[in-house]
Amino acid sequence: MTSLLCSGVGAVKGCSSVSLQLRGLPAAPACSTTLCSADGEPDIPMAEKIIVFFDLEATGLDTSRCDIIQLAAVCEERVFNRFTVPQQNIDEGASEVTGFRVRSGRLFLRGSPVETVPIVDLLTSFIDFLRSFRDPVVLAAHSVMSFDAPVFTRVLMKHDLHNQFQEVVSGFLDTFLLSKRLFPNIRGHSQVSLVRIFLGKFYDAHNAEEDAKMLQELYKVWRPDHNSVFKSTFNVN
Repeated sequence: MTSLLCSGVGAVKGCSSVSLQLRGLPAAPACSTTLCSADGEPDIPMAEKIIVFFDLEATGLDTSRCDIIQLAAVCEERVFNRFTVPQQNIDEGASEVTGFRVRSGRLFLRGSPVETVPIVDLLTSFIDFLRSFRDPVVLAAHSVMSFDAPVFTRVLMKHDLHNQFQEVVSGFLDTFLLSKRLFPNIRGHSQVSLVRIFLGKFYDAHNAEEDAKMLQELYKVWRPDHNSVFKSTFNVN
């Protein structure tokens, strides 16, 4: 999933704060939760962090070897979205779900050619995008700790870019875990189910940009309390 969303105190122009007015409802309080560093010491307060919603699509579900195909992120109206031709073959199951296929070295999405960039350019342009916000940034994605974070971290390390990434990103927010804390009694916590329940929408799931945009909308509607956000956030390290 490859789109970014941002919110938080001190967000750049065009982004809103966590205390965004929602359809006439009172503004939700800005999170003041602190994240902890690896040694357990309090880190920068959550209220001072910008939350960026992102997603990636990959060649399969094996986080130890799959390649990135699409990376997207959204911050209100600001959107990052890039594609790259993977080195690994795309699993047939992944192709059926996402619509991506590679033919003669070119990437196609549901039969139409897609403009691509080398993986290093995709990674560095994403880091530059994140650097354009006021530090520190928290990256939020659905099930980020079981898929997106392991894949993305491995690819960054492979291309010697993890240190640069750590300079602009302080943590990952897992909205799957967050949704289970906020709404333990609902049936189904997949993003598709949550979008249908809370937004009443059906959308182009497994397109990273659309996934990120829908996640941003969900977060605004949920208005999560700072303690739930804190318990669902993990350090980059």
